[in-house]
Amino acid sequence: MEEVLRLVEAIPEGRVMSYGAVADALADRSGRNSARQVGNIMARHGGAVPWHRVVNSAGRMPPGHEQEARQLLLSEGVPLKGDRVDIAKASWTP
Repeated sequence: MEEVLRLVEAIPEGRVMSYGAVADALADRSGRNSARQVGNIMARHGGAVPWHRVVNSAGRMPPGHEQEARQLLLSEGVPLKGDRVDIAKASWTP
C-alpha cells in the first residue's frame, strides 16, 4: 500500500498515470501486477496524495469524483479529450 501511495505522490503536476501503469511500475518490487488492487488502495487510502492524477487506461477520471478531478487536472494543465484525459500527451512514467 505504501509503495502505491509513494508512487502516486511522485507523479508530477500536469501528468497522470493509469491504475495499470502504477501496478506495472511496482510489479518488480511486489511480484504482482493488479490495476484493480491499485484502484482499491486509492479508493481507501488515496485521499492524502494527488489521487486525481490516477485515471483508468482510457483516461477516465475516478468514478464519483469526475467533476473534482477534472477541475484539479485542468488547473494543472493536463490535456483533455472531451471528458477524458489525453493519455498520449499526459502520461508519466517513473
